[in-house]
Amino acid sequence: MAHAAPYKTVTDPELIRKKNELRKAVAQEYIKHTSNPYRNIKMEGGTLFDVGIQRYMSLKATQHEFFRPTPKTSLLGVLMIVVPYFSLTYFIKKERDRRENLIRTGQVSYKDRGFKFA
Repeated sequence: MAHAAPYKTVTDPELIRKKNELRKAVAQEYIKHTSNPYRNIKMEGGTLFDVGIQRYMSLKATQHEFFRPTPKTSLLGVLMIVVPYFSLTYFIKKERDRRENLIRTGQVSYKDRGFKFA
């Protein structure tokens, strides 16, 4: 079975030219706004508005509205939250029981204990 290319390469010269023109226009606008010496006088200072960053921030703010629980997300939730919690609880309990058994049977002297009031 042949694998597909990881991304599509654009070979159309017209599309490449349009994309380069758009990239150049955006870069020139950014330079124009950042190098304007009168920007702070007009009280227009601060950060520049970036459409891409605004879309990303809007996506993150409304992410919960578009979430759909599926078997995959449920499994990931269990694997990332429930399994580590119970496995850590199990190993801590096992270690404490082992240490308590050593102390109660007298195999660890009082002076060698880490916590004297245990």
